[in-house]
Amino acid sequence: MKFLDQCKIFIRSGDGGAGAVSFRREKFIEYGGPDGGDGGRGGDVWIEAVDGLNTLIDYRYHQHFKAGTGGHGMGRNRTGAGGADAILRVPVGTQVFDEDQETLITDLDQAGMRVRLAAGGNGGFGNTYFKGPINQAPKRANPGLVGQESWIWLRLKLIADVGLVGLPNAGKSTFLAASSAATPKIADYPFTTLTPNLGVVDLSTNERFVIADVPGLIEGASEGAGLGTRFLGHLERTAVLIHMIDATQEKPVAAWRTIRKELAAYGEGLEDKAELIALNKVDALDTEARAKAARAIKRATGVKPFLISAVSGEGVRDLLRAAHGKIRERDAPKEPAGGPNGSESWRP
Repeated sequence: MKFLDQCKIFIRSGDGGAGAVSFRREKFIEYGGPDGGDGGRGGDVWIEAVDGLNTLIDYRYHQHFKAGTGGHGMGRNRTGAGGADAILRVPVGTQVFDEDQETLITDLDQAGMRVRLAAGGNGGFGNTYFKGPINQAPKRANPGLVGQESWIWLRLKLIADVGLVGLPNAGKSTFLAASSAATPKIADYPFTTLTPNLGVVDLSTNERFVIADVPGLIEGASEGAGLGTRFLGHLERTAVLIHMIDATQEKPVAAWRTIRKELAAYGEGLEDKAELIALNKVDALDTEARAKAARAIKRATGVKPFLISAVSGEGVRDLLRAAHGKIRERDAPKEPAGGPNGSESWRP
């Protein structure tokens, strides 16, 4: 299945049905009177977040969505049927923007969220509505109100707890495959990963989280080099970033600085997220080379890196447990200021 995380679609709610002009005509009934019913209400346009989807590809080929028109009123005070709703089902994490791509309409970050994007038009009044002591035989009825229409943008930001970042060929896809049941494409050339991949990590019964692998960044990605930074939006909801560095390259510190520079240029708080640094492919290094690379990273970042090998599995579980610890810190309930009860601490 192809991956699509942004698309533009047209939506239109249904028009309301027209009211009816009708008069009662029955045998042996001397005074009939008006009995025109009201028109039915037009259908609404709804958007709903559902589980089981991770792409907007369905909206690549179907871009116009229109709700049903309300039925017209009829004699004998019969109200027209309501128009059918149009329901857009999208992956969890989808954001809806106005046509300007800047005004956020809604953010569907939880499964089951349902938001009305366009309300259907009300049905028109039939001539029964206008009956009164003076005008006892009205011959007028209202047309239904016109529905709403607009162009909107759908933008998907995948829901993940951990994000993988790094230069191309740092081993991110291999790490994802080693730590989860995901099966990303793995090869020995740059930009093997062209779209984000998700994997579910199961450390134990109570230790489960989602990890996201995005295409590798290169220097100048924020200016459009390589695949650019368009996929970094999928990391905005994560609790921690795992910065994967190829330990076999000559300048691992330069690689770390390149990625940090691109994250800062992208913004949206990615540079401020908790970060775990992992030196990958250490199975190809001897003890002295490992220690040298680790010292260089620690001097530059102030953080001791994890030494791992996604191929052999060395250090992978320790890294995953550290990531899960960061997730627990994010999800831990915040204690009110002044103590558990929210009141200021007692002072003598």
